[in-house]
Amino acid sequence: MTFGEKLEQYAELAVKVGVNIQKGQYLLINTSTDTLDFTRIVVKKAYEAGAGRVQVNLTDPIITREFYEHGAEEEFNKYPKWIVAQRDELIERKGALLWIDAEDPDLLAGIATSRISAQQKAAGNALVRYRKAIMNDDIAWSIIAVPSKKWAAKVFPDLPESEQMIALWEAIFKTVRIGEGDAVEKWRHHINNLENRAQQLNNKKFTKLHYKAPGTDLTIELPEKHVWLSGGSNTPEGTTFIANMPTEEVFTLPSKYGVNGVVSNTKPLAYQGNIIDKFSLTFEKGKIVKAEAEVGNELLQELISTDEGSCYLGEVALVPHESPISTSGILYYNTLFDENASNHLAIGEAYPTCYEGGRELQDGQLESLGINVSVTHVDFMIGSGEMDIDGILPDGTEQPIFRKGNWAF
Repeated sequence: MTFGEKLEQYAELAVKVGVNIQKGQYLLINTSTDTLDFTRIVVKKAYEAGAGRVQVNLTDPIITREFYEHGAEEEFNKYPKWIVAQRDELIERKGALLWIDAEDPDLLAGIATSRISAQQKAAGNALVRYRKAIMNDDIAWSIIAVPSKKWAAKVFPDLPESEQMIALWEAIFKTVRIGEGDAVEKWRHHINNLENRAQQLNNKKFTKLHYKAPGTDLTIELPEKHVWLSGGSNTPEGTTFIANMPTEEVFTLPSKYGVNGVVSNTKPLAYQGNIIDKFSLTFEKGKIVKAEAEVGNELLQELISTDEGSCYLGEVALVPHESPISTSGILYYNTLFDENASNHLAIGEAYPTCYEGGRELQDGQLESLGINVSVTHVDFMIGSGEMDIDGILPDGTEQPIFRKGNWAF
């Protein structure tokens, strides 16, 4: 298969499997100028699949950096209403949303963390309706990625510059099962396997999870009506979509006030154009009471202070250490990939879909059930080949879930 054929297959996969575009449906694509050539192929595939209209929002890394360096201080506490209006119309039309990510992990390195935090909070508060639609799977949405020069250089610094982009393209193709036959059929088989694993966990009805690894000794309580899900999601109308491509995880939500102990990260966290690494979080009754990072500590403190819910957990995700991305040995500095190489947790908002009947509940009702609500949701990686996880059953007995980083059943 030629490189051009792989690009065509990847674009088709994003349209037909990622967002699973429906006839006459509107599609909004958020991406950057680094992806323009590939995005044009996606647009073509979307129209061929029957999309009614495709709108592309382009950002530019240089322009973004200029805003954070030179924008007026008061602007970081604001967020444009026209962006909110566009997202609201997409929800009303029951459209689909595709992110095509190519972000430089170091894009905002050196920018005052107060500016990054203020803009993140302003966006979160302005886009409440949009965020809820995503968290509730009210619309089909998906995230994929393509290389940019700076990202490729970060991932493959030892390769000649002329080979870096090619290497990252081929690595991405492999993670999304491009070039190995019928990618659509392979994805259907893969999601079916993940759904079977999620069902096994749902049948167990664990009340707690206990994580043990170097630097980690953490207990997480699970709500009685928690639901384990896979990467395959469904809109209220029954449209199946894949939110993350690649995906290797099964996930659920924790009890907001039922997290105790300490956890350490095992891979760098690329967050808001910066790297946070070598950090540990200490929890008492669900709340982060101590956070320390050797790299990016100031930004970590800003992250967990975003709002009341940003110092609690919202997601628990299981990924075997022998997953394809992990065994590749590649560190992507991109959460879309790195979280699918490792067990991970998320700071901030929980997915209501991970609770029986949660999709129909409002924020206050979710909070009353011990389900975290926040304007942020940030995944961080904690898994390794040294991690053991036990599940605690309602009668207090324990069963191994993970041993040495991999499934124990």
